Amino acid sequence: MKVDNLEQGFFGIGIQNGKTPENLGVLWRSAQNMGASFIFTIGNRYAKQACDTHKAVGAMPYFHYETFEDFYAHLPKGAMLVGVELDEKAQDLETFEHPRRCVYLLGAEDHGLSKQAIEKSHFLVKFKSTLSLNVSVAGSIIMYDRSAKI
Repeated sequence: MKVDNLEQGFFGIGIQNGKTPENLGVLWRSAQNMGASFIFTIGNRYAKQACDTHKAVGAMPYFHYETFEDFYAHLPKGAMLVGVELDEKAQDLETFEHPRRCVYLLGAEDHGLSKQAIEKSHFLVKFKSTLSLNVSVAGSIIMYDRSAKI
């Protein structure tokens, strides 16, 4: 069987200025279970802790970027940036068509994505939710939705 890598696609998921290491660990565990190709942080660093029980950071590539500019300059070629944010310009997740090759970017619960991240995202998606969700829960929902649609 011949595999067409362009058809197959990939995705990575990460957090900008994550608030707590526990959120990161839960997101990484979900990312490993849902087939993410890589994980990353922008700003605050990942700290080893108990929530990453599957040791996802050792099982898939983990990247850390000090700034959004550094992260954006290193997006994989051909990948679309999908920001997850409660924003009036964001599409509802229920009707969103996930790009085959993309990187999902989540913000911390208390500040969300930076203005620059919102402006640079190729797509913005949101949930039907009055209040923000825990970042690891939001990321898990995004990845589940992707796996159900692609």
